[in-house]
Amino acid sequence: MLLLENLRKQVLDAALNLIKYRLVTLTGGNVSGRDPETGLVAITPSGMEYEGLTPEDIVVLDLNGNIVEGKWKPSVDTKFHLYIYKNRSDINSVIHTHSTFASCFAALNEEIPCVVTTLANEVGGSVPVARYTPVGTDEMGPAILEVIGDKRACLLANHGVVAVGPDVRHALVAAVMLEDAAKVYFAARCIGKPIELPESEVIKAKELFLYKYGQK
Repeated sequence: MLLLENLRKQVLDAALNLIKYRLVTLTGGNVSGRDPETGLVAITPSGMEYEGLTPEDIVVLDLNGNIVEGKWKPSVDTKFHLYIYKNRSDINSVIHTHSTFASCFAALNEEIPCVVTTLANEVGGSVPVARYTPVGTDEMGPAILEVIGDKRACLLANHGVVAVGPDVRHALVAAVMLEDAAKVYFAARCIGKPIELPESEVIKAKELFLYKYGQK
């Protein structure tokens, strides 16, 4: 029986959806999920195209990075995923993308203000920028947690995007909504000066999405 089969399926499904929503190209980005009961983490393998993967190809690790099950090398960004899990018990999924419009603002080292309610819904408001750190180093995790707070996404300076959530589905939705809002903000800035939402309206939009939107 495949260890953490359901979680591995969720991670793979999210990875395939990153391609569907055009948030990654080729083998860029990565997805992980943590099992709250065992503390084990399922993460996409390094340098492999998502379309050809099966749940068996998703690597299972412990929080120290030891491979528990899987035949492939895990993502090169495994260190920052594990750092987040070790330090944030409320986060059970991490998704990294290089989505085009959000990455434009990462290249500018500029946060994305909350000018549309959709950014407040799942992401929780304006999107901060984590300081630049070299890829694959021990510095990335701390840099992310320095800025992300209670938001479900942040930009990585000169790099890309990290989205998080209490489960894989919520992290995916945050990544998708962030890119959609980044497109709107980019276009609005080309036309004029976007108006940022007051914090009171950000809170209302966030609570509406969390507690009233969708079905029980």
